[in-house]
Amino acid sequence: MEPNLRRSSSDGELLKDPASYRRLIGRLMYLTISGLEITYAIFTLSQFLSQPHTAHLYALHHLLRYIRSTVGQGLLFSTNFEKRLMAYVDADWAGCPNTRRSVTRFCVFIGDSLVVWRSKK
Repeated sequence: MEPNLRRSSSDGELLKDPASYRRLIGRLMYLTISGLEITYAIFTLSQFLSQPHTAHLYALHHLLRYIRSTVGQGLLFSTNFEKRLMAYVDADWAGCPNTRRSVTRFCVFIGDSLVVWRSKK
């Protein structure tokens, strides 16, 4: 998902049967444990569970194509990696277009490997 792309609750037409959208989001929530790079996209799309629109479904299908193409990737530590802990934090004031609430994000690296990532409204 593009970082500066703002989804709103009025993107596209309302889905006639939102049950499949809800099931897919529910199944993808499990992947956030091991797939840190998809966490932001899943949590952004899960904000529209009550009234998903076609644009949200298209974004979800795009995410599923991304997951299918990156099945063999994972977190790897080399035997001689530099034991360095780095953390980055970002916050945008009133960044959500629907609720006008702030979104705070952080990520933590050990060496060059991402180990923790979180985004919270």
